[in-house]
Amino acid sequence: MTDAVIRRATAADVAGIVALIAEDQLGATRESLDDLTPYDAAFAALDADPNQVLVVAESNGELVGTLQLTIIPGLSRRGSSRGLVEAVRVAASARGTGLGTTLMQWAVDESRRRGCTLVQLTSDKTRTDAHRFYQRLGFTNSHEGFKLRLD
Repeated sequence: MTDAVIRRATAADVAGIVALIAEDQLGATRESLDDLTPYDAAFAALDADPNQVLVVAESNGELVGTLQLTIIPGLSRRGSSRGLVEAVRVAASARGTGLGTTLMQWAVDESRRRGCTLVQLTSDKTRTDAHRFYQRLGFTNSHEGFKLRLD
């Protein structure tokens, strides 16, 4: 999808981003467009933090993709920073167009520009297609991830 423009998200994009996140089978069970208040608050916090970058991909005035990049300063790896990619979503209408690759290349390039020596991500174990996609991009399944829900 060569006509998509990747840009920093604005508050006006929140509903569209939430819709993209809710579009898939996992997001459909966790997200709700009924009340955007918590999403607006989360966006404000993200937007105020210089180590957070929430981007959207836009084509013909429509949001067709999104991802969040977090820059994590650290002491390991000789004091290097790493880029953490989260919430990658491509609209169903744009899948198979190369947009996912474009978004991920943007995240890698931005991480490199910000001095990171590593880009990492997690992907739900049920997303086998996504795993193949990330491996095609050169990511290796080198670690086991753990999460603890704090409900």
